[in-house]
Amino acid sequence: MDLTGTVVRVATLREFHVHDEQAVLKAARSAGWEPLPNEAPKNDDPQDVVGAVMWLGESDREIEGADTVKDASQGLKLRTESGHELANWSEGPVVVDFGMGWRHKAAVRRGEPTGPSAEEKAPDFAALFPVEVPHCDDPECENEQCQWQLTPRTADALYAELCVLADQAYDDSEELGDRTVVPDEHDGTWGVFSCLPQLTFAADLQWRRRFARAADDLASDLERGQWPEPTCTAEELVLHLAIRDAADREVEGDTAGDHGKLPSHRDDYDFGMCSEVFFQDTDVLMLYNARFEGIEDPDGETNQHMGIGDLRAAGWFEPFLNVQARDPHRGFRR
Repeated sequence: MDLTGTVVRVATLREFHVHDEQAVLKAARSAGWEPLPNEAPKNDDPQDVVGAVMWLGESDREIEGADTVKDASQGLKLRTESGHELANWSEGPVVVDFGMGWRHKAAVRRGEPTGPSAEEKAPDFAALFPVEVPHCDDPECENEQCQWQLTPRTADALYAELCVLADQAYDDSEELGDRTVVPDEHDGTWGVFSCLPQLTFAADLQWRRRFARAADDLASDLERGQWPEPTCTAEELVLHLAIRDAADREVEGDTAGDHGKLPSHRDDYDFGMCSEVFFQDTDVLMLYNARFEGIEDPDGETNQHMGIGDLRAAGWFEPFLNVQARDPHRGFRR
């Protein structure tokens, strides 16, 4: 078949937890669905709940009696020079890799028990962040070998949390869409977005996807053996969250999994120092303080007096002028 225009393949992965089968079946029948005949003698789904969920899942509306567990999609521009073929003409099955779940990846990095799965190859942080043996034990020593170092174990802990934040934000953004975060309703549900300052609660889907990508960008810094360097306000807050989560995780002394194989150093898990050296300032954290209500407005008197700049949600992805900006055409991982 000769097609003159661009062909885009969109693959969608949706998973639903059905907690009330009868409510799902009733909702599907009300929407015009009819169950398949129960002809198989050992049919484990005699009421065709799967068919009902598939019918209701065609729309973006919430399914009565079920909760969305996963809602992700991937898009691909088909190119003949890359060997792509239309599904109708493909000699083999069309396979789309949505990657490991973020919970599994985090468990693997921490050495927690997981089910059988092919593990993704993690960055070699021992090679990416080689450390020098301290010159002495004097904490006040100014010898270069005694200066604080980003160690393999600290880098690995931050990387794991950034990956978790990215995947969780992608998952939550797909499910939350353009809806406003309601604190009392969504606390503990939208793990990332309910933790952000209130001025972001009305952000749309695209804003939330860009926030997820900010976590990916910082993780990519570590994958290249570089310190994570925030290039915009969103990346600053993502990094603050990752440092907080890594410190709360209590990985110190953890000798299990890939993490435990990394060399140890006296600077391991010094997340307080991470907060000191990774940021130009901590202005974004003022958005959590009710005393500074309105501080995000660059035209505000206090904002101008303190030289803070634009902290409104719409400006969170504007590149800082004193660092190298990310590639604007880099796209999204998911």
